[in-house]
Amino acid sequence: MELRQLSYFVAVAEELHFGRAAERLHIVQSAVSQQIQRLERELGAELFDRSPRRVRLTGAGERLLPEARAVLAAAERARAAVAGPAGLRIGTSTGLGAHLDRVLEAFVRRAPDVVVELYSLPVAERLARVAGGRLDAAFVRAVEPVPGVRVHPLWPDPLVAALPATHPLAGRAEIGVEELAGLPLALTERRTNPALVDLVVGACREAGFEPLPGPSPGSLQDTLASIGTRPLWTVVYASHARVLHSPRVAFVPFRAPGLTLPTGLAVPASGPTPHLATLLLACDDHES
Repeated sequence: MELRQLSYFVAVAEELHFGRAAERLHIVQSAVSQQIQRLERELGAELFDRSPRRVRLTGAGERLLPEARAVLAAAERARAAVAGPAGLRIGTSTGLGAHLDRVLEAFVRRAPDVVVELYSLPVAERLARVAGGRLDAAFVRAVEPVPGVRVHPLWPDPLVAALPATHPLAGRAEIGVEELAGLPLALTERRTNPALVDLVVGACREAGFEPLPGPSPGSLQDTLASIGTRPLWTVVYASHARVLHSPRVAFVPFRAPGLTLPTGLAVPASGPTPHLATLLLACDDHES
């Protein structure tokens, strides 16, 4: 049994989707599937109930999950004890786009000797790790207050509509939400990003329609690939859309006031972590 296999297992158990777990781990989906299958063979038990529509933990998987988390936490503590104090550990998410690049560039200018470690995690895990001291800070959007965490406001992050490049609306300079009423909406599950889902679905209802459900949500890459082949729409953060290259997909801004989520920096409420002041200055530099 390898730490890597346990890490992959935890990622799939938390996402309940092999594609999203692979995206979070920054590896291909086939590598995740292969390692999970090897772990199942070694343990002599199936850990996931796989079907074309959903992935669920089996009883064995539910029993393994807390033990796997404990092993990974112990390994993390062991590495920290040997390596000494970490540099700066930051939680990130898909969609930060050029924002993250500019913040890191500004931070490195101010603190060139500090090692920065990035962890792409679901928002709940980011917040839990900040509260528990396993992350020094994390970028978050429109989160509810969490015990042990405080959030520094940073910048507003507008959303744009992602449409098939061949759709009549694709050539517009901007569109109203109501113009999308006839297209199915492909959107992540609410448990994954409640602020985003509530904003988009709420905007549709305010525009006078209930969004048509699109296909089962997968990774953003899968969703954009689907949009390139059939009439669907979704939303993408404008900062992320600028670095995406999808010739079959058009990214169109919403008409004012648009759809926007505020981005903030979550930090431990117990007190500042090392390099936090420098990181906040870097965030200010990014916006100046």
